[in-house]
Amino acid sequence: MIANQDFLLEVLQDSGLATRFQIEAAREEAHAGMVVEKLIEHGVLTEEDATRALAAHAAMEFVDLSTMEVPGDVIAQLPAEVADRFKVVPVADNDGSLVIAVSNPLDFDTFDALTHMLGRPVEFVCGTEGAVRAALLKYYDIGGQDSESDLPDPFGTDQILAEGETGDAPIIKMVTSLLMESYRLRASDIHLEPMEKTFRVRLRVDGVLQEMQNPPKRLQSAIISRLKIMTGTMSIVEKRLPQDGRIQVQVGQKQVDLRVSTVPTTQGESIVMRILDKSALQLGLPQLGFLSDDQALWERLITLPDGIVLVTGPTGSGKTTTLYACLNYINKPDRKLITVEDPVEYQMAGINQVQVNAEIGMTFPAALRSMLRQAPNIIMVGEIRDEDTANIAVNAALTGHMVFSTLHTNDAPGAVARLVDIGVQPFLVASAVRGMLAQRLIRKICPKCKQPAELLPSDMRTLGVNEGQVAASSVSKGAGCENCRHGGYRGRAGIFEIFVIDDEIRHMINDRATTLQLRKRARESGMRTMREDGIRKVLSGMSTAEEVISVTMADSD
Repeated sequence: MIANQDFLLEVLQDSGLATRFQIEAAREEAHAGMVVEKLIEHGVLTEEDATRALAAHAAMEFVDLSTMEVPGDVIAQLPAEVADRFKVVPVADNDGSLVIAVSNPLDFDTFDALTHMLGRPVEFVCGTEGAVRAALLKYYDIGGQDSESDLPDPFGTDQILAEGETGDAPIIKMVTSLLMESYRLRASDIHLEPMEKTFRVRLRVDGVLQEMQNPPKRLQSAIISRLKIMTGTMSIVEKRLPQDGRIQVQVGQKQVDLRVSTVPTTQGESIVMRILDKSALQLGLPQLGFLSDDQALWERLITLPDGIVLVTGPTGSGKTTTLYACLNYINKPDRKLITVEDPVEYQMAGINQVQVNAEIGMTFPAALRSMLRQAPNIIMVGEIRDEDTANIAVNAALTGHMVFSTLHTNDAPGAVARLVDIGVQPFLVASAVRGMLAQRLIRKICPKCKQPAELLPSDMRTLGVNEGQVAASSVSKGAGCENCRHGGYRGRAGIFEIFVIDDEIRHMINDRATTLQLRKRARESGMRTMREDGIRKVLSGMSTAEEVISVTMADSD
């Protein structure tokens, strides 16, 4: 597949292999630009369909490598290191012209480099990426399930195993190397997934899962056992039930916490480790992505003496980080802050943090009732999940406490309907809630390779901006460099929608107004949608149109 997926998607649409509706649906779900892969995953098309369409567009012959048997004398005409470097396979000798199969018929740099390097006539044909990899393994023993030399190796497998140590030492070194390298690459979580023939490793960096070089399949059990041992609480014998634990590792001068979760699958235990970076606690509101006007409005809300302030969004949208940043902002010696969380992810100085433990009866409602007897000024509830928790939070807000919490809703006005659905009376919602913040995360352009860019006409139409706005802006993109691993992005920021409860909206909530009616009234009062906030961040050069469009696809405004 080619890196420019937008071009390939146009080819697929023009070829009738995928409709615009299917492409947009896949783009919304993919989030990371892997739209073609999502279309393949959903059965809309196959890898061969996509490759054939691209080859036809480039007027290049398509070959089915899986049905071919390449003679040994042809294979010998292309050195293994060249085949591995360019991920190509020779398939025939056509009267002195070497015929080479590639997976990207638009990779002109590879064509020029091979022609120059070989110093002879070269013809190119096209095969699927999977078929080319399989042929490299078959004829050169390159790129097998346990090698994948073109991918980063967070385990340091080759070097560690080459040292020839016996016993558990290599496994201990490999796991330590994995954890340290994942932290260095700024991964938010590590996924170790047992497959039929591989032990797949992926890291989530800036919200995008990235494939790493896999360790040998035979080391799967040893690596999983080592991670369980490091938690100190997980059983290495129990492989049939999910388990949870925590690991602390020292990386340089920093102590890094990891939350570990195992789930049994048909091929073994799958492990996900979430890296909890305490440096996120020190983020100020500007570092979260707030522009100055939104920051001033949000600071006013979170410093009110009482009421409920909610942060909403789906899992992984940065709600917890925003709440911690808010607590850090208002944490003063003259205020008592208590949190109830499941689990407590970060230890914060000067704050009393309570861990939920349902097995012994320490539920959210039970913890909240106890907390109120501690005379706090500010309470943070990790999430409002049920009627009891919601009602206690509302009562706390109505008796002079400031309450922060999260809800899983798509937008800010939708939080009102969610509270009513849970069981809170509308008049209590109207009286207690002060404001809601909905958010999503977008990737920021890498500052090291940031350069001016132009908006495509289609992006301008989608975002609703005109040429005058673009001309007066700082639209940018990342060219790709070592700092961003050639992806063009580094780090993430939020896009926000702030819904302030004023007197008119309180009356509307009392009258059981719909979410659509509340949203319309809020828009009339000046509320910006997440897409509109994202547009500001595109025009200011913080992120790209592609990123904002993909994250705010459902924004009807």
